Amino acid sequence: MPTAKPENTDALEDRDPNNLNQHVQIVWDDIIGEPEGARSPECAWRLSTACFQYARNWCYTLLAVIIAPPCALCLGCGFACLAFEQIWCTAPCLRCMKIYFASIRSMIAACMAATVVPTAEAVGHLCRHIRVNLRKDAPEEKDLLVV
Repeated sequence: MPTAKPENTDALEDRDPNNLNQHVQIVWDDIIGEPEGARSPECAWRLSTACFQYARNWCYTLLAVIIAPPCALCLGCGFACLAFEQIWCTAPCLRCMKIYFASIRSMIAACMAATVVPTAEAVGHLCRHIRVNLRKDAPEEKDLLVV
């Protein structure tokens, strides 16, 4: 008789779908490696691998059972406070500032259009005939002013 799988097994299997913790490699081969010429006996290597894996799994499980729920509670409260602050404080404050400073922005734009734009156009008109030619084969000229 086939057993029915829970519908959300994919959610339980892929616990890091956004690859947030790829930098945390805790697999034996990613941490320990013996180069040629410095090899322990095969029985020591296998025993060390098994000790590492069992210690890692038991310690992580123990920490996850004891410390993860309070951490999750604190993180949940912290992110809830962050979301509340962004939704009810920061976003309305920024919207008010945009409304308040819209008139100042228009005034500054008008002042710049009356002063900076004509000045820049005048300087551009004066400098429009300046030409710069760079030649690699040009002879080196001596300075006219010798001190």
